Amino acid sequence: MKAGPMVKMMVSMSIFGSIGFFSTQTGLPSFDLVFVRCICATLFLGMCWFVTGEYKREKWNAKEIKQILLCGIFLVFNWVFLFKAFEMMSVTVAISVYHLAPVLVLLMGSCIFKEKLTVLGVMSIFICFVGTILIIGVKELTIDGFMSSGILWALLAALFYACTTLLGKGIIHTSAYAVTFLQTFLGIFLLLPFVHFNDFHLLTTANWTAILVTGFVHTGLVYYLFFDSLRYLKTQVISVLVFLDPAVAILLDTAFTGFRPTLFQLAGIVLIFLGMLFTLKPKPSSQKSISNSKIKKIT
Repeated sequence: MKAGPMVKMMVSMSIFGSIGFFSTQTGLPSFDLVFVRCICATLFLGMCWFVTGEYKREKWNAKEIKQILLCGIFLVFNWVFLFKAFEMMSVTVAISVYHLAPVLVLLMGSCIFKEKLTVLGVMSIFICFVGTILIIGVKELTIDGFMSSGILWALLAALFYACTTLLGKGIIHTSAYAVTFLQTFLGIFLLLPFVHFNDFHLLTTANWTAILVTGFVHTGLVYYLFFDSLRYLKTQVISVLVFLDPAVAILLDTAFTGFRPTLFQLAGIVLIFLGMLFTLKPKPSSQKSISNSKIKKIT
């Protein structure tokens, strides 16, 4: 395995880990910020798609394009909900809850695709559930406390990311550049009715710097590095390197914003990432499994 792709993946994950910190410096609400992000990503990735010549080798499939666009809707609102969570709670807590997504993929995949849920899978779901409860706190378990804490938005972001992952599994003919270009281009029109252009009038130079970094660096550059390295790395390596994202996010949150988790929140964060690790372990052929009810597979 070459060192170049691994370095690119490490850089992309490390940069992406700072997105929560930069998003809080933009001065924009989530819908406006994601709108700008979609514009920047469309321009940057569209240019990469053209320069690399990938557009000449595309194999367009009508059914797959519909799937890409539906996947794009999930992706865009995943971003919206994640940035909304950053607005209402600490980046550390939001990013920890957001990383429940792999566990949700495991749970949803067992239902939708008739995949057998292993004992280890059940354990990971239970551990992450307990971790989430500890992060939320007993006081916020009321409806009002839950709605005002921002946990709902982080959970919705994780859910939409899981949906994006599951739906994206069937996209095999279209290049990664084309997929992302179509999705972010769609996002511009999806978000246009929700954008408040007056929000842009009072932005400072520092705000615009954070906005452009979030758009071109965190979206354009990161996606380019990610896709360019993805094909050369083993799944196990990718699974480990993605942990750089939350590690950098938590480090920046504690270093620059002064966030200090409570003992229960710290325990919850550890449990969530421990549960995630269980989902990354290979399934032994002898491992006992729990059969799921047969649900028709989504086409």
